[in-house]
Amino acid sequence: MATVLVCDDSPLARETLRRSVATIPGVTRVLAASSGEEVLARWPVERPSLVLMDVRMPGIGGTEATRRLIALHPEACVLMMTVAEDVDGVARAIAAGARGYVVKDATREELAATVVQSLTDVAGRRHADPATGLAGAVPQPTLTEREMQVLTGMSRGRSNAEIGRELYLSEDTVKTHARRLFRKMGAADRAQAVAVGFRWGLVH
Repeated sequence: MATVLVCDDSPLARETLRRSVATIPGVTRVLAASSGEEVLARWPVERPSLVLMDVRMPGIGGTEATRRLIALHPEACVLMMTVAEDVDGVARAIAAGARGYVVKDATREELAATVVQSLTDVAGRRHADPATGLAGAVPQPTLTEREMQVLTGMSRGRSNAEIGRELYLSEDTVKTHARRLFRKMGAADRAQAVAVGFRWGLVH
């Protein structure tokens, strides 16, 4: 049974999300916070299974709140929420320890699938090997040097065109390398690939 803490500075967005999350199987309690500061104050008391954190908020913002929360409580599980695919903000939050992201205009089914997967990961970590933090060995793919360069560029928030300029490649060639590394990493998009890359220590 899981508790989810929803953090968004918009009262309407917060309430809409709270209602959507409350219908997800396995979620027994949904809390709401209006700022990153509130999450930092409440997490040690409530200890939610998952935090849904808006990337851009007034005050310290979602990315910095995530960094501080995970620095203080490494076991915290945070998913970022963003209006569009804000790869730069998401990548910085993932670098700080967020587990992934969900777009705010995701369908209810997409939101539910992402939350359920995150909660499953949390449950898996509880039964993990304490030495490795992994529930069994996960085979990591071997990326080519070029794929590593593309992944590194993504982790720094670079667009495909910017990565192409840095590597003297066409944008189409960068996209080809990106598709290959997504396939190898089991990632649906660049933000998920960056998340996996940070988790596996491929990018720093």
